[in-house]
Amino acid sequence: MNTSARLNEFFKMESAGGILLIAGAALALLFANTPLDFVYLLLLDTPVEVRVSELSIAKPLLLWINDGLMAIFFLLVGLELKRETLEGELSDKKNIILPGVGAFGGMAVPALVYVLFNWDDPGAIVGWAIPAATDIAFALGVLSLLGKSVPTVLKIFLTSLAIFDDIGAIIIIAIFYTSKISLISLAVVMVCIPILAVLNSKNVMSRSPYVVIGVIMWIAMLKSGVHATLTGVILALFIPLKSETDPKITPLKDMEHGLHPWVSFFVLPVFAFANAGIDFRSLTFDQVFHGVPVGIAAGLFIGKQVGIFGCCWLFIKIKGMELPKGMSWTGLYGTAVLCGIGFTMSLFISSLAFEENGNQALFDERLGILVGSLASGILGYFIIKRDIVKRKLSEGKTAVTDKTVSSHH
Repeated sequence: MNTSARLNEFFKMESAGGILLIAGAALALLFANTPLDFVYLLLLDTPVEVRVSELSIAKPLLLWINDGLMAIFFLLVGLELKRETLEGELSDKKNIILPGVGAFGGMAVPALVYVLFNWDDPGAIVGWAIPAATDIAFALGVLSLLGKSVPTVLKIFLTSLAIFDDIGAIIIIAIFYTSKISLISLAVVMVCIPILAVLNSKNVMSRSPYVVIGVIMWIAMLKSGVHATLTGVILALFIPLKSETDPKITPLKDMEHGLHPWVSFFVLPVFAFANAGIDFRSLTFDQVFHGVPVGIAAGLFIGKQVGIFGCCWLFIKIKGMELPKGMSWTGLYGTAVLCGIGFTMSLFISSLAFEENGNQALFDERLGILVGSLASGILGYFIIKRDIVKRKLSEGKTAVTDKTVSSHH
């Protein structure tokens, strides 16, 4: 098999995106902890300016990645949310109640755990939402490492829960992580939204006008003080699912399928590379055990599993329900633990929470994200693997019993 064929095989793997994410983070850590650290910092601090007459956007490369590339990520998230709501798993209310309950607990409890460690520090408390996020790409990547023996119901539950988690993260970013508001720029955004609505109502199927208005809206949002990545979610809401005259024309699905490989194999790995470069050489004891990294790690590793599993267990017991068919309590618990992989979304929210915070030198919040996510990924993997083994043994015993009964007959 030649190199090209091997690459094609790799990119077809379910876990390929997760592997590239890990590679991006590992490369960042390598650069940050070797004599190449100056190259890493120089690259991220490289000034990049785009100017059209009097309008200019000048930012270091790091912020172009966090504000620009991540807007594409949020566009994909928005497209997936809309499709799932209209015709996917979230279109059936029976499929969304339990994941919705789990998502609520999985956001509230980690935030409370973080607050317990930082309630008396006004500079640190702003990071309360960091452990509330789940990295669905990473979590599904870990599940895919277990192969096809993973029950489909676990994947559906995890995906549905992560969708609610994304909605929560979007709301949190919109409400709590905005800087000073520019009313003029916000007015431009308010003009763009009705234009998108008209395009949608007129059944315009070409994606080009939506993208053009989306770019204008992104620039205005960037200048407004509301985080520019939210543009991606707003734009996604107006992309038509399918043509009213020809159901074969599906702009939303076409855009989603087109963006997916770019986001999985480029946007997220680049984001991981740009944001995961912790210099362990300069870390002090006080920085490692500061309330921020400890609160994040505890929120992701303990808060997530307690919040998701606890709320689901309580809801099932109160309502007198049963677990979804094909799911065991061990499988549910393992999935809850996996949701403690916050990585991408946690890194993103941490950049919003602390980018203007003067006491960042006292801690490195990324350490807590890496530790909490790594611990959750490893434990979740082994719990679900154990559940799969138990399931296979149980099925084997049932098969043997049925064989014995049939032979006696």
